[in-house]
Amino acid sequence: MTANQKKTVQNGLFQMLCLVIGFLTIMPILYALSISFMDQREILDKGWHLLPNKIQWDNYKEALRLTPLFRYMWNSLILAGVSSLVRVIVASLAAFAFAFFQFKGKKILFMLCMATMMIPGDVVLITNYKTVANWGLTDTYAGMMAMFLVSVMNIFMFRQYYLSFSKEIFEAAKVDGCSNIRFFVKILFPLSKPTIATVYISSFVNTWNTYLWPMLVTNDDKMRTVQVGVTMLNSKDGGTIYGPIMAASVIVLIPTIIVFVVFRKQIAGGMMSGSVKG
Repeated sequence: MTANQKKTVQNGLFQMLCLVIGFLTIMPILYALSISFMDQREILDKGWHLLPNKIQWDNYKEALRLTPLFRYMWNSLILAGVSSLVRVIVASLAAFAFAFFQFKGKKILFMLCMATMMIPGDVVLITNYKTVANWGLTDTYAGMMAMFLVSVMNIFMFRQYYLSFSKEIFEAAKVDGCSNIRFFVKILFPLSKPTIATVYISSFVNTWNTYLWPMLVTNDDKMRTVQVGVTMLNSKDGGTIYGPIMAASVIVLIPTIIVFVVFRKQIAGGMMSGSVKG
């Protein structure tokens, strides 16, 4: 077997492995979609049913009847959209300082920022809740967003991307009388579209799927998010109505699937650009 034939076989095996892993990853989602079209008796029947005997939409109607799901989706959209936008602005500005400025203690400050990644979020959960409650921000969008406005990982991604830029560009702009803010707004930020897309989309999806913090800071039913709303579909007698829960889960998945399908190229480009230089 020649070297080209070996390479072709290896590529084929690698592609098959990727397909198998991809299928195993998406299998739970496909099964949830299938369950959403089954009635309760078929779901609880012994044996494993991959496909429903008959497609019916009662579970979707029941999910929308039991909970104001679209109101919850609107709350999640505001929470994820606005907080992700703020996160992009904060992370890009912080990374701009770490990548282009020279000041005393910069390396130590950056190391301290990175060290915060080792602190589990659950450790500061009660402290953060007390702070938000003392400020009177419970049952508000600001209170729900407070935990998601800054991410050290996003700062790191922007910094790595900015380090790939030549410092001579920054120095030449300074010589021409360009201020730091103008350089950032007019030159650096527009050239950072792949990283901006990656940070915004990943932040949006993670915030959209968050559960614990919005549940803690909201008591008003109108301020609930989709993840909290889905859990409210459990019946009051302790039983679980699997069909409507799966139907609601499928509805909740639609926005994130659309985001990934539309911006998948930008996400891949941002991931690659963030690893150019260490």
